Amino acid sequence: MTTALYTHASSAEHDTGEGHPERIERIEAVNAALSGESWAALRRSDAPRATPDQLKRVHVGGYVDLVLDNIPEQGYARLDADTVLSPGTGEAALRAAGAIIAAVDDVVAGTADNAFCAVRPPGHHAEPQRGMGFCLFNNVAIGAMHARAVHGLKKIAIVDFDVHHGNGTQAMFEGDPDTLFASTHQFPHYPGTGAASETGVGNVFNSPLAANAGGAEFRAAMENSILPALRAFAPEFIFVSAGFDAHARDPLASLRFEEMDFEWATQMLLDIAGEHASGRLVSTLEGGYDLEALANSVQAHAGALVAG
Repeated sequence: MTTALYTHASSAEHDTGEGHPERIERIEAVNAALSGESWAALRRSDAPRATPDQLKRVHVGGYVDLVLDNIPEQGYARLDADTVLSPGTGEAALRAAGAIIAAVDDVVAGTADNAFCAVRPPGHHAEPQRGMGFCLFNNVAIGAMHARAVHGLKKIAIVDFDVHHGNGTQAMFEGDPDTLFASTHQFPHYPGTGAASETGVGNVFNSPLAANAGGAEFRAAMENSILPALRAFAPEFIFVSAGFDAHARDPLASLRFEEMDFEWATQMLLDIAGEHASGRLVSTLEGGYDLEALANSVQAHAGALVAG
């Protein structure tokens, strides 16, 4: 089993300012967690830049241009109170989107069985016309549209287990019956979307979890709703928005997952990818704000990918 790891040094140049939870130390913790001889099986590659045209497959062109044209030469700019631009943000955001595009190419070509994109800024809150919630461009949506536009794959599934609902991803695909979007997340919680009643055109499967829910509730939601929906949909490619802020140690929410829960979910998704998608699965980093929990959870997730 070959797992491709896409990273880039620019992820550590996206500076969100003092006290911001989506901070440079996150990617440093992830990179340290996946370093050393025990991770020699990972095939490491630098993420290329995405092009503006690739971003515009999912984002309104004016929004893409607005972001890229307003990267500050010094100091900070903001899309909203939470979403910060710094001099290094443009390169980091283009490489974060480029990572998932390159990972898709790798997996479709068969040069990797699956892939993990260890990048920032995250993406799943970014909507077609705006960024929010620390997110500028919706990396997982960009990857999904690349798989469709370049490789001709029709049936795409996106599974999001971040503690926050992937409102941006849902907004992009809720009218598309050929894309399944499934999410577990704390509810009610930021960004306010993700009720079970939000079903798109029958292609959206939200499994909201109450505050203090743990691994048992997560696994039940996956087994009772999301995994059966995935099997019935029979995707040609599975994407994972891998947020680790549902961990019990995370400061931004109140779910109680442990590392083994992320490992289990990854194994379940790999099984379905093997059944229906020739094993094709690409994961990209979303949230996770306690550095120790993030590092341990990434190890559990990547370990499952490597084991296949």
